[in-house]
Amino acid sequence: MVLPGGPCRGVEYLEDLAGLADDRPLVVLHPRGAPTTTARSRGWWQDADDVVALADHLGLPTVDVVAHSAGTRLALALLARHPARVRSLLLVTPSASWLTGTPPDGDELLLARRDPDATAALDALLAPAPTHQAQFQRQRDLVAAGSYARWTDREQRHAAVGEQSLDAVRAWLQGVPDDAAAQVLAAPHPPTLVVAGADDALSGRAPVTAYAAALSAALTWLPDCGHYPWVEQPQAFRAIAADWLAAANGTPPGR
Repeated sequence: MVLPGGPCRGVEYLEDLAGLADDRPLVVLHPRGAPTTTARSRGWWQDADDVVALADHLGLPTVDVVAHSAGTRLALALLARHPARVRSLLLVTPSASWLTGTPPDGDELLLARRDPDATAALDALLAPAPTHQAQFQRQRDLVAAGSYARWTDREQRHAAVGEQSLDAVRAWLQGVPDDAAAQVLAAPHPPTLVVAGADDALSGRAPVTAYAAALSAALTWLPDCGHYPWVEQPQAFRAIAADWLAAANGTPPGR
């Protein structure tokens, strides 16, 4: 089961996860607040119930979860609240600092790039929170250039895919218990793999390293890769993800 990020970004930005859908059957949750839904998020902690509801609808007692970015929060809420339903976790470029309190360090990656797009992305990340949709979209457009290791036509086309609204993001972030991180860390941890981009300025490096350690997870770094491995390093990402899911399922890829 695939949990998109954003939060609440149009799920088409996932594409086919570099062909992973050809290796394993994938079911993509369209989260509350995404453009394809009419429901408003109750907050990512509570929205974990939607993952359970989808699994029940499909007759799945347990699921292998593939989650990206903000979707990894939803995955960990599922783990904390419904641990028996999670067989394995594949967490891709996760939102990491909140879990361990490790300070973000993505600014260092952007500063090291020394190019105008990276500078503009850093300024946007450090700017005050947007107050209306037009401001949010402008900030999102500027940050996009810094969220990939490179900013070629391929990355620019991908960045334009998947709408997202400020109201949906605000709703997604509400209603999270103060002890959410503690509940996640206290839950039994299934086999977990974190896939990270070595040049991901959104997730950073130190926060992801601490995040993986806290979850007793394996950690794989992809070089020359930012926040979207299936776009930037598709062959490597597909091989890693397919092998992981095959091991979790106990069957060879493609079966």
